Amino acid sequence: MSDFKEMLRRLGCAWGWTAAQFWATLLIVLVGVVWTRVPERHVWQVGLTLLLPLLMLASALVLEAGTMRSFFDQEERRTRFEWGALTLLVWIAVVWLAWFILDWCDDQTPQWASYLSSRASAHARARLFTYEHIQLWLTILVWIGRWIVVPAKVIPHAMASAQRGWHLPWRKLLRMMLNWRWWIGAVMAALLGVLLPSYFFNGEPHGTVAHQVWAVSLKLAGAYLLATTSWVLLLAWAAVLLARDERRPKAPGDDAPVAAPVGSGPLAEDSVKLPLPKSDNDAGGNI
Repeated sequence: MSDFKEMLRRLGCAWGWTAAQFWATLLIVLVGVVWTRVPERHVWQVGLTLLLPLLMLASALVLEAGTMRSFFDQEERRTRFEWGALTLLVWIAVVWLAWFILDWCDDQTPQWASYLSSRASAHARARLFTYEHIQLWLTILVWIGRWIVVPAKVIPHAMASAQRGWHLPWRKLLRMMLNWRWWIGAVMAALLGVLLPSYFFNGEPHGTVAHQVWAVSLKLAGAYLLATTSWVLLLAWAAVLLARDERRPKAPGDDAPVAAPVGSGPLAEDSVKLPLPKSDNDAGGNI
């Protein structure tokens, strides 16, 4: 519960960048749509088609780096903004490479399903290890790798580089990779931001043209809001786990006083001096 309250606190402190995720991302998408519609009849149009992708990339870097850094407190940011934003280019390349491999795996799924089904026994192939079942399982594995494993691996490293540059806290990142709370957050974000919106478009269109236009518009708006909200919450959750105090909590008896013999410690100014016992000679002299 304390981590959840900390996430809400960081979201409140970064409300400006959080709001920018909703309107600035939509603006970048609209610019991308305009870019696909720009003709190439004149020189300035060709230049515009080359300039718009660079502007969209720069805007996306500024938006994501600013959002990631805003979820950390001021004293937790250890590199300049521009250097933190440029490091995100490396993680974008990593995601692109991972998606390229997953796309290849997706294309090979029918062949793998056919081979694995053929290797099973006749009884298993007729009931459990059918071609359709194996293809479904492989498709689910590719989906998990694309929307859960890759984001869960890349997002903490990207946030750490946006915060610290290339002085990454490798031990903290490794502990985060082994933290079940982080994986629960990644799974929930994938289910709410990717899987749930995909069901919005499964039904058959019906009604008038105007009704279908409104239905598609509302579905797109709902999918966009769910995806963006899941993304923002996942970034805030990653910031909470990365900024958590790494000191191990004390055991219940760590602060308890420990018995020690008298005189074992140094003699301080506020120490109590006890009188020495009298010897026999002193006693005889007093008689």
